[in-house]
Amino acid sequence: MKKKTNGLKKLYIGLIFVFMYAPIALLIIQSFNKSKSRGRWGGFTLQWYASLFQDASIGEAFTNTILLALLSSVISVVLGTMACICIGRMKKQTRTLMMGITNIPMLNADIVTGVSFMLLFLTLRIQFGFGTILLAHITFNIPYVILSVMPRYRELNPHIYEAALDLGASPAYAFFHTVLPEIMPAILSGGLMAFTMSIDDFIITHFTAGAGVHTLSTKIYSEVKLGIKPEMYALSAMIFITVLVLLCLVNRVQGDLDLKAKEARA
Repeated sequence: MKKKTNGLKKLYIGLIFVFMYAPIALLIIQSFNKSKSRGRWGGFTLQWYASLFQDASIGEAFTNTILLALLSSVISVVLGTMACICIGRMKKQTRTLMMGITNIPMLNADIVTGVSFMLLFLTLRIQFGFGTILLAHITFNIPYVILSVMPRYRELNPHIYEAALDLGASPAYAFFHTVLPEIMPAILSGGLMAFTMSIDDFIITHFTAGAGVHTLSTKIYSEVKLGIKPEMYALSAMIFITVLVLLCLVNRVQGDLDLKAKEARA
């Protein structure tokens, strides 16, 4: 009976993974299909990837996407970590209230957030462009960083920081040598989450982008309206593989940092 139950559990989990990743696997396979007709296999080819790299507009959108994701993730990590330190030192009721407020952007619909940013920028008469997209991405990334860093920060022993101060260390030195190494895995996790959220976002970017400014998501959307090109399959496949590689690398780094932290505590 127990073996039968375990078999059903494995089958259930397997079906979940099939429904999750079968569309992505099909997309990657189609990116190597020589035939422009998606209904038949015309042979293996890399011509769609070659055409993709020759398209200047897609190259510009790719540059904008990576630069936007890097800047927004770095800035949101710095601001989010500082917010965690401030919130962590508040009283319990105030801390609970602040955490509830920071969770609202994550629960809010993207369409509402996007329209709200658009109206704000219009009211302030800020010209739409790369800067408005960056401000919007930083704002919606900060709550994800706080969500990642706060649990790790609250697990810290505050006496270690206080002991460093008693031994003559400056507040900055004590922070960078006692607190920061302990929360670094959570910071990296929050940074990765912010990076992937920035790359993945379409709705908020669509409402805050100016004329002629495209990211990969808005570029794919504009191209799909004119008809799906084989290059779009190649582009989507590259985005998925890039995010997968980054996830594996960050998990490896997090594992090494956790091991070093345990060795330091021992």
